[in-house]
Amino acid sequence: MIRVLLVDDQPLIRSGFRAFLDLEDDIEVVAEAANGQEGLALAREHLPDVALVDIQMPVLDGIETTRGIAADPALADVHVVILTNYGLDAYVFDALSAGAAGFLVKDIVPEDFLHAVRVAARGDALLAPSITRKLINRYVTQPLPTDTGEVLEGLTGREREAVVLVAHGLSNDEIAAHMVVSPLTAKTHVNRAMTKLRARDRAQLVILAYESGLVTPRG
Repeated sequence: MIRVLLVDDQPLIRSGFRAFLDLEDDIEVVAEAANGQEGLALAREHLPDVALVDIQMPVLDGIETTRGIAADPALADVHVVILTNYGLDAYVFDALSAGAAGFLVKDIVPEDFLHAVRVAARGDALLAPSITRKLINRYVTQPLPTDTGEVLEGLTGREREAVVLVAHGLSNDEIAAHMVVSPLTAKTHVNRAMTKLRARDRAQLVILAYESGLVTPRG
């Protein structure tokens, strides 16, 4: 069962998302919060698999809420998905950098919304190829972390290959097929690379892959 926390200051938005989620046999909404501060408290209480977090809220916004979840070791398995009305704006980039697994625009169709929740629960990043391109354009212009190159030296050849494939938007099953290994082995390579690079999730792994020069933007 996928456990979901809804964090949004608009009751109608929360009730709308809940209505879709409650129809699914494999998804359960465990709590709702009207701001980020409540969301953090409820995340610690219920330990959801997925937290759907609005980007702009009173008391504590989505970025700070995401940062709070990412900084709490007890919430390491909570995957934050940012909800926004505006698509890819500066706030979304900040939230991804803070530790969000991806984002959804609030006018998403129900089928895509449900699919996204399941993708996030698996630990995969919600980054379509077009989104990845914009993410790259934002982050490749930023200064590299001083220790990123040194950390890359600790990756094995197979881990590097897995990171490159993640950065190109492949799922674990697609990575497994490309590397001719089992899905479990592919996931292990990805997870070990994330641990070594100190990436919370696949979204941050993509950012690091481009920031470090391990992958370069395609023309």
